[in-house]
Amino acid sequence: MSGRLKAGERLPEEVIAKEHHVSRVPVREALRRLESEGFVTLMQFSGARVSETSLRDSIELMQVRRGLEVLATRLAADARGGQEAAALVDVVERGKKAAREQRIDELPALIMEFHELIAKASGNRQLEEMLKRVLQRISWAFLLDLRERVESSWLDHTVIAMAVLGGSSSQAGFLMDEHISKDELLYRRKYGDSNRDGAGSDDVVDRIPPFSY
Repeated sequence: MSGRLKAGERLPEEVIAKEHHVSRVPVREALRRLESEGFVTLMQFSGARVSETSLRDSIELMQVRRGLEVLATRLAADARGGQEAAALVDVVERGKKAAREQRIDELPALIMEFHELIAKASGNRQLEEMLKRVLQRISWAFLLDLRERVESSWLDHTVIAMAVLGGSSSQAGFLMDEHISKDELLYRRKYGDSNRDGAGSDDVVDRIPPFSY
């Protein structure tokens, strides 16, 4: 997910097992699970390799994610965040603080935590599990031009959380749809179009509004 292993790179069981001081059995099981999640391709005779995900595959996954997350957000808003209400407030405040202080390396995990909390707040366990798998497969998208889009990312998270906690289902779903559409557009521009827009500034995070609900 970090990109340290390149697409097509071999993943030899014996080397991985030696590095982690385990037998080849758990390594083989892990590779099969990674294959089911789309990260690894298992090939007869040549073993495992890092998957070569196409632009089309990535965009289709983002579209699936958008549909699931919009539904989850609407359900979460119907419940006004449910038991996850306080946790949503907390993760947004921690994300804003990390962004203000330019602790960029902490942001991907906080972004993932926010979206997982929205899924959990939906109260639909099947939806939560489906979203968990999809988010794992597209978590690399949280790293795209992260420093340049600190402002929009945490502004989006703030207003989505406010809509959820305020019980505004339609608004929350619309905001989430817009938020995820930005990721898809960014990916299309970055890998499908060489022309890219400019970046934001370091201090704009301070303009993100406080919670009010």
